[in-house]
Amino acid sequence: MKLTAVNHLAFITNDLTKTIRFWRDLLGLELHAGIGHEGYRHYFFRLGEANQIAFFEYEEAAPMEYKFHGDRTTEPLGFDHLSMTVETVDELFAFKDRLEAAGVDVHGAVDHGIIWSIYFFDPNNIPLEISWETMEIERPPAMDEVKPMAIVAEGATPQPGHWPEVTKRTPRSKFTAHGGNAFTMRETFIREGIGKLKPEFVALMEEQVSGKASDAAE
Repeated sequence: MKLTAVNHLAFITNDLTKTIRFWRDLLGLELHAGIGHEGYRHYFFRLGEANQIAFFEYEEAAPMEYKFHGDRTTEPLGFDHLSMTVETVDELFAFKDRLEAAGVDVHGAVDHGIIWSIYFFDPNNIPLEISWETMEIERPPAMDEVKPMAIVAEGATPQPGHWPEVTKRTPRSKFTAHGGNAFTMRETFIREGIGKLKPEFVALMEEQVSGKASDAAE
């Protein structure tokens, strides 16, 4: 059991047209999927093989307050910035040139030891970073601290004994989910031939139908 990627990092926009122009047409991300209702939209952009950046658009939405990457704040904010990786230094500066040609203010490149980074904002004042890794970490956790935290010395891998063990597991027959605000996407994409079900999902649905039939027979 492990987490493998960022399924999606969701933001808010009051202008999806501007957002699509920036994320798809300027940064080059695939506009992957989306749903729209009256006064509401939720769109997904594909980042690499498994990660996605998502945006909600609705009437009450407003751009984020401007705060530069890493600046200290007393505001109750949990998000600071999003960094995206490129494989080569040529790509890093190609993005810098492309952004500046589009009139976007770019700060950097900045050398952070293990990465070089450029900094900029999207039309929603979302602070963004593009990073090129300059080295590989061979022995994590690799730290450069004046006063290292004791908890870090425990190691890079999960430490047992700090959380209760699972004593009540959800049986597979109870693997169910209620419909959310994007529930119609599945039927729409299948009907229009632009998506297909994953085999594991099909198998789960067949199990549940079979289980309900067994329960009814009993």
